[in-house]
Amino acid sequence: MSKKKLLIHEVFNKAREDFPKKTSKSGLASELSDHFEKTWKFLINERTFVRYYNICIIDNEDPDIRDGEILDKLSLYVGYDDFIDFSTTFVKKDEETNKTTVKIKVDEHEESLSEKLSNIIINITNEQHFKMPEFVKQNGLGIAGAFLVISVLVGNHYSSRSKNSTPLSFFGASADERSCMFWDDNEYKLVNCEDKNPQRSLIPKDTIQLRYFKRITRKDTLTVDNALGTTWYSKFNGNVEFFTMDGVDPDTGRELRASTIYIIEKYAGY
Repeated sequence: MSKKKLLIHEVFNKAREDFPKKTSKSGLASELSDHFEKTWKFLINERTFVRYYNICIIDNEDPDIRDGEILDKLSLYVGYDDFIDFSTTFVKKDEETNKTTVKIKVDEHEESLSEKLSNIIINITNEQHFKMPEFVKQNGLGIAGAFLVISVLVGNHYSSRSKNSTPLSFFGASADERSCMFWDDNEYKLVNCEDKNPQRSLIPKDTIQLRYFKRITRKDTLTVDNALGTTWYSKFNGNVEFFTMDGVDPDTGRELRASTIYIIEKYAGY
């Protein structure tokens, strides 16, 4: 949910608390308009509040509020200094309470997140916003464990912004950045796209081909019963190679064909 839409939801949630006798959107809108004018001498007419209600709460869309002063006053109404304060520190309340959670405050208006970790303020609250991962709770890591998870996630974000850095997975293990693959005689293998080995012809990683596309090295094990409908073949200069999946023969570039009874009996088996 966008910050603006979230703000409108909170404004009307508070209005229902402040004006419990008003149950309709027009009634709430009227009270809000009067309140803003009396409290801050700031005019937002009733129809504008009704329009915000229709867009954000009924249609579930983002409001087109471009006036920063309106956003600041709406934020002030729900207890924040201004819209920037609301955007960076708001924590949505959940029905479940009394659970230890972590709230991270990051100024999203900074051009990047490559600031020092001291820019991140961690507050322990009783609001259900950041749910502690199950594996942390089950292994008794508690708050310290939660901090560790957060530090790893932040570290991953920082490192991923650097071209020459290697992102870290949980507990500092190096994440696999290999995004290319090459044909290694009988199967595809992963490799870093910066690999300069002239003997390898690199192509983008395909997880399906990595797992399932293989050359069948024991053709003598193939029979009509086990190979028909489950294998494909390539024939080049009288030599036939069988594969476990449809596609292209990496060595010749020829399209593979489904194995037939004739091909299996002639070129496979004993």
